[in-house]
Amino acid sequence: MFAAEIFMHRFLLSSPVRTLNPDEADWFYTPVYTTCDLTANGLPLPFKSPRMMRSAIQLISSNWPYWNRTEGADHFFVVPHDFGACFHYQEEKAIERGILPLLQRATLVQTFGQRNHVCLKDGSITVPPYAPPQKMQTHLIPEKTPRSIFVYFRGLFYDVGNDPEGGYYARGARAAVWENFKDNPLFDISTEHPATYYEDMQRAVFCLCPLGWAPWSPRLVEAVIFGCIPVIIADDIVLPFADAIPWEEIGVYVDEEDVPNLDTILTSIPPEVILRKQRLLANPSMKQAMLFPQPAQPGDAFHQVLNGLARKLPHDRSVYLRPGEKILNWTAGPVGDLKPW
Repeated sequence: MFAAEIFMHRFLLSSPVRTLNPDEADWFYTPVYTTCDLTANGLPLPFKSPRMMRSAIQLISSNWPYWNRTEGADHFFVVPHDFGACFHYQEEKAIERGILPLLQRATLVQTFGQRNHVCLKDGSITVPPYAPPQKMQTHLIPEKTPRSIFVYFRGLFYDVGNDPEGGYYARGARAAVWENFKDNPLFDISTEHPATYYEDMQRAVFCLCPLGWAPWSPRLVEAVIFGCIPVIIADDIVLPFADAIPWEEIGVYVDEEDVPNLDTILTSIPPEVILRKQRLLANPSMKQAMLFPQPAQPGDAFHQVLNGLARKLPHDRSVYLRPGEKILNWTAGPVGDLKPW
């Protein structure tokens, strides 16, 4: 789910919008692959990412003139970490760290999105997490299959390893789901992840998409692809590509504090509203916008990113610095981040 940067890079290498003449370019892209520094369990290890990013920026600013003209204002970076360029998976520590100072003028393409949050700066482009299109395609079942599951969720409710006392992970929302509905027959929820996971989502009316360590999760993509109405439990979340996907019309938003009332909220939705949401979710263009397919397809997530970048053009003349002018502070940030990669 953190692989968006890899596939965005692959797409741009063969995209007709790419130019090898930097004087023709509106945007400059630097692939850094910070999410490829992994733990033994295969999860991104973000703590060294600031050093990787600083080293990459040092390289491009030392070897070519283009970064220095704007200090990155015409550059974009893909940062699909839990909290984007704050580079930490725990919100409290991500807020404390803040966005890497050297990226303050660049455009960030990131999965993290939450209103009024220090880890989402103005002008960022929020994207869906990567979910494997081919794998999901192989698990499709007939469209007319009855949706016999009312509410479906598979995943953690507690993260004992990283949050042993409980209450911090998912701001307690997932724990509230479990404590209130583990014995409710309308709720098919478990930590078990069956081989029929994708098929089960296609048999469900509602799929819970609660926050985890971060507000976003791949369940949002899976729910849209499989026509399961996403129940979005993540206060102030900024969802991807709002101009292409009418989230208010296809999903259900539930405040984190209202999780104990989830059964009442969902059972009170009129059948005609459910059918309308399901019809919208059946629109192929809606699904396409959430995917990074290989090869790329019109209207997919790659092209939604390009649309977002195009909307920011032309660059205002004010982004170009005067000779000798400097805005960014290269020595700002934790001392450990200043070490060369």
